[in-house]
Amino acid sequence: MNLRRLILPAALAALVAAAPAFAADNPDATRLSQRLTVLDADPSMNTFAAYERLQARQAVTTLDQAAKRDRPGALYVAERRVQIAEAAARSQSMQRELDRLDRERSELLVEASQQDAARARAESERLRLQAQMQAEEAERLRVQSEADAASLQDVETALKGVAGAQAARLNAAREREAKLAREEAELVTGGKLPAAKRDNRGEVFALAKGSFGAGKASLSDGAQTTVKTLAAYADASSSPGVRVDVTAVDAKLAQRRAEAVRDALVAGGWPQGKVQVSGKSGKTDRTEVLVQSK
Repeated sequence: MNLRRLILPAALAALVAAAPAFAADNPDATRLSQRLTVLDADPSMNTFAAYERLQARQAVTTLDQAAKRDRPGALYVAERRVQIAEAAARSQSMQRELDRLDRERSELLVEASQQDAARARAESERLRLQAQMQAEEAERLRVQSEADAASLQDVETALKGVAGAQAARLNAAREREAKLAREEAELVTGGKLPAAKRDNRGEVFALAKGSFGAGKASLSDGAQTTVKTLAAYADASSSPGVRVDVTAVDAKLAQRRAEAVRDALVAGGWPQGKVQVSGKSGKTDRTEVLVQSK
């Protein structure tokens, strides 16, 4: 029997039992511990990623016991370990679901010989495509988890020997946070974020030129999905606010378009009170959405 399979569950159980002992003056350790507790309590995922969850527990314990000067580095490591544990659990859970779908597909293929063959083949194809999508997503999560682990190892090594790594850690954390928020938004809405550029205010996303019809103030279906994805991204990245700037040949048309984008953001779940809109006349049509940095 694999010794690791015997040790990991026992070690993880011991760490879970110790979670409530985190000091009240270290809210980050408590918060991360609670995320792991939620993961442990989820019956759909608590049997997976035992090793990753053990590493996360150990990192949170290290954070709780770290001296104040060491807490920023320990917090970064603990945050990443918890994220890796969550992603690994989701990936393995999806793999189990994929196996179930494969078994169901096999049963349907056998049943096809006794029932309407055309209907059974159509259902089998649907399940095959669903299983393929599940497999692709599971593989993406697995690759992402491995990449995160490799990146984290590099950061941990740098933290031990580089005195001036604080700025680099913060930048890496922000970039990783933005990437995770982007992936979460696209996964939730099924849309894609447009190209963006970053300045000292935040990220500026430019909507495609075909987002509005000629002389129209209503968003196309594709643009509606894009704006809802922007709303999900702003929420996932904890942005303090969003600003919509629209330029059109006619200032009134530009204002109506800006308000249409605002309404789509609100429909996507973003608070209306956190949206500023501006429409003005100009030589070319342009629609930009600024997601402010926190």
